[in-house]
Amino acid sequence: MSNLMSSIDQRTKLVGENRLELLMFKLGSRHTFALNVFKVREVITVPAMNKMPGSHYHIVGVTNYRGKSIPIIDLRSSIQMTNNNTAYKPENVIITEYNRSVQGFLIGQIMNIVNTSWSDIQPPPSTAGKNNYLTAITHYEQDGQSELVEIIDVEKVLSEIVDYDTTINEELLDEDIAKHLVGKKILVVDDSATARWQIRQTLTQLGLEIIEEKNGLRALRRLQQWADDGIKVTDEILMMFTDAEMPEMDGYRLTAEVREDPRMSNLFIALNTSLSGSFNEAMVKKVGCNRFISKFQPDLLVEVVQDRMREALSA
Repeated sequence: MSNLMSSIDQRTKLVGENRLELLMFKLGSRHTFALNVFKVREVITVPAMNKMPGSHYHIVGVTNYRGKSIPIIDLRSSIQMTNNNTAYKPENVIITEYNRSVQGFLIGQIMNIVNTSWSDIQPPPSTAGKNNYLTAITHYEQDGQSELVEIIDVEKVLSEIVDYDTTINEELLDEDIAKHLVGKKILVVDDSATARWQIRQTLTQLGLEIIEEKNGLRALRRLQQWADDGIKVTDEILMMFTDAEMPEMDGYRLTAEVREDPRMSNLFIALNTSLSGSFNEAMVKKVGCNRFISKFQPDLLVEVVQDRMREALSA
């Protein structure tokens, strides 16, 4: 296992290059699933766990991980897989960090780690429906055969276990600034419907209009189309929130492309991601984002929008 996970130490070299590594695994079926290695802290064998009374039914227990108690979530049941494989026995736990929280996901067999490009990661087919638990799919070539790999939308899984409150702290609102926000447009770019919902639910309370795109390539094309039509991008939208990890084009590459286009190079861009804060602070400077905030923090969303509005008014 240590040999398998050793490549994680090199993962930061991939981010910002529109590349990623996927940790592939099984959940007791023929399907192969994956998570982005960058969000994985460690893979361990199934530890001793204590069941906590009153906990969510997808949480199989709590374990001690490096001196802290963390929940262990049954990933198979969380994505609504039918329990028709009586021979399935969980073998491993993937320890992950999302949105400033650490948790473990109970899984089956670990397959391997593959290095790929975001351009090879595609959104799930529209026929999958709105309630699927996939954020993307890709294909993996092995022994001359192409295998479908399903990348799980962990933010959707967690949102059904943890209640995310989108209520805004009224003490944070600057009435003089807030009145200027009504009717302004913001572009939100994220492959997770759960993440887009959270931003939309938060910022529409301020009278803002939210324009959504599911990945960086689609967002870039929309921005370019505005510019081609003679529309000044910074007049059309107040700012853009973008996720870091997305199919076809990640948020780092999107930001770099925007900065290189003189028609939109001064667009205010905030990186809104579940990845680790310290690393992203460095990436913000490298690719030219204006701000970085971790996901699912309504008050921080409001703070960034108000700061951007103040800047626009003083320009």
